[in-house]
Amino acid sequence: MKVVIVGGVAGGMSAATRLRRLIESAEIVVLERGDHVSFANCGLPYYLGGVIQKREALLLQTPESLAERFRLDVRVRHEVVALDPAGRSLTVRELDSGREYVESFDELILSTGAAAIVPLLPGVERALVLRDVADMDRVAEALGGARSAVVAGAGFIGVEMAENLVRRQISTTVVQRGVQVLSPMDVEMAAPVAAEMREHGVRLELGAELSRIDADTVTLSDRRVIPADVVVMAVGVRPESVLAREAGLEIGSGGGIVVDDRLRTSVPHIYAVGDVVEKRDAVSGRSMLVPLANAANRQGRLVADVIAGLPAIDPPAQGTAILGVFDLTVAMTGWSEKRLRAAGRPFRVLHSHPLAHAGYYPDARTMSVKLLVDPVTDEILGAQAVGGDGVDKRIDVLATAMAGGIPASRLMDLELAYAPQFGSAKDPVNMLGYMADNLRTGAIRTVQWHEINDAIVAGAHAVDVRSPEEFAAGSIPGALNIPLDELRDRAGEIPAGPVLVFCQVGQRGNTATRLLTQLGRDAVNLDGGYRTWRDATTAEVR
Repeated sequence: MKVVIVGGVAGGMSAATRLRRLIESAEIVVLERGDHVSFANCGLPYYLGGVIQKREALLLQTPESLAERFRLDVRVRHEVVALDPAGRSLTVRELDSGREYVESFDELILSTGAAAIVPLLPGVERALVLRDVADMDRVAEALGGARSAVVAGAGFIGVEMAENLVRRQISTTVVQRGVQVLSPMDVEMAAPVAAEMREHGVRLELGAELSRIDADTVTLSDRRVIPADVVVMAVGVRPESVLAREAGLEIGSGGGIVVDDRLRTSVPHIYAVGDVVEKRDAVSGRSMLVPLANAANRQGRLVADVIAGLPAIDPPAQGTAILGVFDLTVAMTGWSEKRLRAAGRPFRVLHSHPLAHAGYYPDARTMSVKLLVDPVTDEILGAQAVGGDGVDKRIDVLATAMAGGIPASRLMDLELAYAPQFGSAKDPVNMLGYMADNLRTGAIRTVQWHEINDAIVAGAHAVDVRSPEEFAAGSIPGALNIPLDELRDRAGEIPAGPVLVFCQVGQRGNTATRLLTQLGRDAVNLDGGYRTWRDATTAEVR
């Protein structure tokens, strides 16, 4: 059997090495257009920022090392320019010599990845992208002596690039067409990220676009001019599916190659993996693009199993992702509230602001967690978290629970590792389960930060149950301050009608809401408390 793999790195090399472990007799050829077949592309921004100091640390394997250990025929700087499915052959061009030749295959794996999107605008040829080691080298050269930089796009790569440019003491501006950074997240969860970036000196131009790039400046859509010795484009990626499209393979609505749950394309004996394919969404079951390294690695291993005849199935994708932003960790899995709302799917929202570990143990930091739940089935639809230590493990637990079909209210039953320096006896994940169970059973009712104005207009009275000192430092306009410990004796001061209770993060508000409900009042708690409302409304006016 001869297997040819077009494209290396995560998907292609995972497939090649797994296939060798399964079938020693197979002839395995890897054709890679670039200079490097195996490198840590997620580490590229951190080399530019000096966090990773040795360039060679990013180069994981070479054609020589892969040939020695796995007997792989790896050819770098070999570009596949045509695919003949009927003839089971490829036309390959040696980029150094220009010579073209035909390579046959029994089975073909396409792992061509995704390319950076570069919008057409005057001067765009000066803009740089960051997808591979060659791109990194070009950016590194351009940064020599640079004093200012503009990053177009505030997604994962854009935010990481901004952080690492600041590490090099380069004055950095991020220009983002949308009204928030990290557009996959909900606005109140992205607000602390924007605040963190500004605190570290990043200038954010939200709701703006580049209109032109000049020698050492850029011009925004509102005609303002910003210094820019270096310009980095990070507005997104698109699947590199031209080869497949021209060969007649089915292409999906997102531009990716259509594959089934065994990674087979529409043409027999041709498979595809990684950023170039459309994956099945875990929430909707529809096709989606998930340009993430872990998904590509997983699919690379799986396609080797399929070719070897093993019973492998590609699971749905949740889009679980994480990144560091200066002193913050940001993570997400599944769908956001705005995505659920746009799709017209019913959902329930829970916000929590727990400490990462026991409060009596030193250096406990607060994190913000958001959980999205199906109100009928109690199914977990998505989660987001922002904070310091502990964000990673909480999102991983929630992603695992989501994949395993554990209902939201059953999170309270998970037996999670505990010691005071790592967590709390009631872990933040367990607390989300308690909250979900309260909502599921009707023990508590909540409102969201964006529903407050409508509730007050409809006649609800806002009651702040925090301390007078907290109240004086900032509250929802028009709220009546009755501290929780005084509420039993002072409940009569609340005017007749519905009551909207809130505290700092929701916990005291929950107790107050239960108390007022049992005193016969129509009371609801502000989910996530004043902190969630403050983050969201502050973000709206920036």
